Amino acid sequence: MADTAQIALVPATEVARTATIRQSLNGIRYALYGDAGTDEKEVERIVQAVPAAIAAALARKGYYFVPLTIGENPTHDAAEGAPAGFPDTGETVIAAAYSMELSDRAICHRNVVVDGAECVFISMRLMQDKFALAFEFFINVGHAFLDIAGVPASFVELAWAQALADVRGETSQDAWESRRRALGREPGSSERTQPARIDEKAKTAFVDSAFSDAVAIYMLSLTVDFDYTDLREREYPLLAAPALADRLRLVAGLFPPNRGYDFSILYRRRS
Repeated sequence: MADTAQIALVPATEVARTATIRQSLNGIRYALYGDAGTDEKEVERIVQAVPAAIAAALARKGYYFVPLTIGENPTHDAAEGAPAGFPDTGETVIAAAYSMELSDRAICHRNVVVDGAECVFISMRLMQDKFALAFEFFINVGHAFLDIAGVPASFVELAWAQALADVRGETSQDAWESRRRALGREPGSSERTQPARIDEKAKTAFVDSAFSDAVAIYMLSLTVDFDYTDLREREYPLLAAPALADRLRLVAGLFPPNRGYDFSILYRRRS
C-alpha cells in the first residue's frame, strides 16, 4: 500500500485537462486516471451499457474513474492545521493512488465544471466490487439524464398508479420519503382510499427519484447478474418485486439495450 505522503494529490481541474479521454461506442466520454485498481475492460463494459438513447443526452458530460476523490477541503483553523498529506487548497483533489488515510477523507463522487464541461469524478477504490462501481456510475447517469430529459409521461402514470395503490416499498430513501409526503401517509399502510389532498411538489420529487432510480437499476441489470435483494437498504423497505419489474420493463421499452447487452427479469434463479 502506498504511503500517504508519497501519493500525488492533483486538482480535479488538472486531471480533467490532462487525462486521456476515451469515447465509448455509445458516445459516453470517460477517462481512467492513476492506480484505480480495476481492469480497463471492465470499466469499458460498464460505460458501454448506457443505452444510446440515454448516452446521446450526456454529450456535455465526462466521467473520470480515479482512485480517490477528495471533496472540497475547507480552510482549516490555523490551530488545527491541514491533515497530514492533505493540501488545504479549498478545491476538489484527486489521489493518484490509494491509502487508508486518504480513503477516510474520500467521497464516492464529485461533480466539477471544468472549462464549461461537466466532469464527474468517481472514486473507484471506495467501491468493493463491480456491482458497487457500476451502480455508482449508473446512479450518476440516471440523475444526469433526469435533469436533461425529464420523466416520460408513461413512467409518471405507472409510478403514481403504484403509489396510489399503496404498493409496498420504494427504490431509494428519496423516493420513499417524497412518496410519503405526496400522499400524506406512510407508504405500505393499510389505507387504500384516495388521499384527500396531494402534495404536488412532493409528487414531482417522487416521480423524479423513482425514474432516475429505475434507469440506474435497469442499466445495472444489463451489466451485472444480481439478486433483487442486493438492492435492499436498511432505512426503507425495497419496492415490491412485481412493481419494480413493471418499472424496469417500461424503461427498457423506452431505452432499448445496446448491441451485446440483454435485459431479462428472472423471478427464480436457475439452479
